[in-house]
Amino acid sequence: MRTVPFDSTLAFLREGYPFIASRCDAAGTDLLTTRLLLRPVTLLRGAEAAQMFYDGTHLTRRGAMPTMVQHLLQDEGSVQSLDGAAHHRRKRLFLSLMGAEAMDRLSALYELEWDRALTRLHGTGRVRLDHLSRVVLTRAALRWCGIALDSLDVPRLTTELSLMVDQVARPGPANWYARWRRRGTETWAAGLVEQVRAGDLAPPPHTALAVLATHAEDGALLPPRIAAVELLNLLRPLLAVSRFIEFAAVALVRHPQWRDAFAAGEESDLEPFVQEVRRFFPFFPVVPGRVRAPFRFQGHELGVGDWVVLDLYGTCHDPRSFPDPDSFRPERFRGWSWQEDPFTHIAQGAGRHEDDHRCPGEWSTVALLKQAVRLLCRDELEIPPQDLSIPLDRFPAAPRSGVVLAGL
Repeated sequence: MRTVPFDSTLAFLREGYPFIASRCDAAGTDLLTTRLLLRPVTLLRGAEAAQMFYDGTHLTRRGAMPTMVQHLLQDEGSVQSLDGAAHHRRKRLFLSLMGAEAMDRLSALYELEWDRALTRLHGTGRVRLDHLSRVVLTRAALRWCGIALDSLDVPRLTTELSLMVDQVARPGPANWYARWRRRGTETWAAGLVEQVRAGDLAPPPHTALAVLATHAEDGALLPPRIAAVELLNLLRPLLAVSRFIEFAAVALVRHPQWRDAFAAGEESDLEPFVQEVRRFFPFFPVVPGRVRAPFRFQGHELGVGDWVVLDLYGTCHDPRSFPDPDSFRPERFRGWSWQEDPFTHIAQGAGRHEDDHRCPGEWSTVALLKQAVRLLCRDELEIPPQDLSIPLDRFPAAPRSGVVLAGL
């Protein structure tokens, strides 16, 4: 165990995603103690730490996430804030929405909305992929969730969902504004739930809106606000896939052999390519937890209530799990299964989906990314010279240029 300076908040913000791993490497350890936001914290990285973090016995999510982050992402009462039986019950609801047929439908809706967007943009010459993909994803996500687009201000909703993602790690007025806008979005979503319950709205069966509006726990329907929070916990992550789509486009530029293969219809390595995009590029930097009961880990004593932060990015770049981790090599994921290896590739959390806090949205992320890569290769859109660098000191990270597409 190694202690780093009194408070590391500014250093963390300055250095970004590599902060924890670089210090672990320098100290020859996977566990450090310091302060973030003036709070004592234990920093962890690696597969062993991920297994402990997600085993469901040592740590809780309650009170672990800074308010400015929680209120923009999961919010109070959501599945990620629950533990034990309550978490498993709510998690089953989300898993019921992620079957193979539902993923095929989501992919088809993305393709439909992508084609419609390109038709609307025909003749405009250029568009930023970050802007394009967010609109396409929002429209596809709404329809997949059973929400009709008629009379809905989709651009406004796209902006509100984007603010939840973009401002999550930026303290101050921008974060406050995004949280204020989110309250309005929650009110809209709660209104949809109440309309379904009143019989004034009839979403297709088995869609997210229909399921959430009728889901009961402990003999009672979810409060409309909680159902609304969980609806946003589907819509917001689906929009956030836009960053992975940008990263995939960057990978296709840097490694054109993959674009050539996919354009020719050779898709045997499409899923390994998508998994390597998720591993290689920066998405969530860390995930926090709080200690439930005293225990000892890697020679360090952890007490009740201690704040613990797991390095997701650093674990995905750990050379013990991924040799030559800073090279983009989709081949490493041939034959890989997250069921068999749930603690190394943890871009969206660790563990097993049915048992732990691992994000059930991984399946929709992979399905959408595969479809997006197909379409980027199919449509022969040009990606002209531009600054595709990705600053690692920005949360969340994204290509500087937004990935400009030409040839429309």
